[in-house]
Amino acid sequence: MAERIVIDPITRIEGHLRIEAELDANQNVAQAYSSGTMVRGIEVILNGRDPREAWAFAQRACGVCTTVHSFASIRSVEDALGIQIPKAANLIRNLMIAQQYVHDHVMHFYHLHALDWVDVVNALQADPAETAAIQQSISPWANSSPGYFADVQQKVQAIVDSGQLSLFANAYWGHPAYKLPPAVNLLATAHYLEALDWQSHVTKIHTIFGGKNPHPNFVVGGVPMPIDLNSDTALNASRLSIISDSIDRIIQFVDQVYIPDVLAIAPYYLEYAGFGEGLGNFLTWGEFPDVDHKDTSKFLVPRTVIMNRDLGNIIEPDPNDLDLMKEFVAHSWYDYSNGDGVGLHPWQGQTKFNYTGPKPPYDFLEVEQKYSWLKAPRWNEKPMEVGPLARVLAMYAKGHEGAVQLTNTVLDSLGAPVEALFSTLGRTAARAIETKIFADELRNIYNNLIAEISAGNTATFNGDLWEPTSWPRQAQGFGFMEAPRGALGHWIVINGRKIENYQMVVPTTWNASPRDHLGQPGAYEASLVGTPLANPEWPLEILRTIHSFDPCMACAIHMVDATGQDLGEVATGLNVCTF
Repeated sequence: MAERIVIDPITRIEGHLRIEAELDANQNVAQAYSSGTMVRGIEVILNGRDPREAWAFAQRACGVCTTVHSFASIRSVEDALGIQIPKAANLIRNLMIAQQYVHDHVMHFYHLHALDWVDVVNALQADPAETAAIQQSISPWANSSPGYFADVQQKVQAIVDSGQLSLFANAYWGHPAYKLPPAVNLLATAHYLEALDWQSHVTKIHTIFGGKNPHPNFVVGGVPMPIDLNSDTALNASRLSIISDSIDRIIQFVDQVYIPDVLAIAPYYLEYAGFGEGLGNFLTWGEFPDVDHKDTSKFLVPRTVIMNRDLGNIIEPDPNDLDLMKEFVAHSWYDYSNGDGVGLHPWQGQTKFNYTGPKPPYDFLEVEQKYSWLKAPRWNEKPMEVGPLARVLAMYAKGHEGAVQLTNTVLDSLGAPVEALFSTLGRTAARAIETKIFADELRNIYNNLIAEISAGNTATFNGDLWEPTSWPRQAQGFGFMEAPRGALGHWIVINGRKIENYQMVVPTTWNASPRDHLGQPGAYEASLVGTPLANPEWPLEILRTIHSFDPCMACAIHMVDATGQDLGEVATGLNVCTF
């Protein structure tokens, strides 16, 4: 039997993910298996509820993507009921969405992914003057003196001397695959710490429009924030000024810290332009719509399917196509009424838990059987990758000026061909590219909002179809959201003015899916094949590729009654879920 290694849990992600990898004689990954080890049941909780309140429950599917499930949920209800929101409301939503992207991507790079490339402990060997010179050569960022980097070095030294690495735990310090010189390690470590403080300024947009962050407030039909420049409780001139200042801080950090750091680190790891692709198939539902969400021609991020790397053949997928959009459970711990080999469109979807795996603790997954709590979504029975790389490829192929210019600039600076995008390094670069695009788009959206307010178009809510008496007895809708991690879809079926069926196909379900009914691997599984390991006991190389997707695993079931009392427990085999 081939040597198999297990990484469980994958750290520096949200949720619970297990990766098993079979190694060949040269310690390269020959096969990989991805298992989501905790069940999510938000869909079950939503059945029978008022569609207008679905967003508040769906939002809690994740504790990291603080807005995306809300947006997808309210869009699904608005699609089902034919509600069109006011233009100012749509602009406010797009501001919140763009802020979510930038915040999430910067946090991911520094606090979840950078430690796969940056050896923090090695930064103690750096010459602060050399680090300062590097900083001053790549950007005008103010924190660039030798004294500043010496202070950062002292902070890291104190952490190391304490024997508890705290923020910098869960990494393989000293691994031979780390290649950055000490001065660059110190540079990135300093920005890791700065990014922690920076995010307090970024979240102000969500806090103003949604009342809090994480998990802002939302409403079907628009946004809960009225516009009245003379009111202390509405969107007024003072709050608009705070938002404008936040946008300036966002753009400055992206331009002067994040992008330069990516370009400073990437040249040391160019071999990862040849690792980590896997599928070559990509899907986006699109994002940044105009008020008419059905008019996909006006989306900033196009709705796109790319097959086999073919950027000259762009397909627009129909999420309502019952034949092409399906989820399969042949290797997932669920049952379908018509059998495991039959896929179901989400409007027909079923959430029937059936754990049949080994009793924990166990050595290895039974990969010939069912081995994950994630289903296997497929487009035209093909596995797809979703996320920043899919979006940048879609914009690039469609000729988006910013995407073309930035992508070509990055490729030229690295001396890499366009094929390098299809890789671990390309995925990481794509996240930085779209962060720059969306950070700049924040200013454009803000200016458009100011123009609407100046023209007197201040409505932020459409209540024409708010009352259930005006609804059709039966309706179904699709709500989309290009979450930071990729294409998110919520499909809702309304019957008798209550939710009859609700299915969420989240980005990590696409990327982290197990084998399907045809034995096809998901994106994680395919991307790891061929990855060489310097030391199988320290599988840093696997983490680099998995983290490049930014995993965010679906959350567990939690149900309580109106008084907050637990309703019981169900043993799922791998976890005990509280009801």
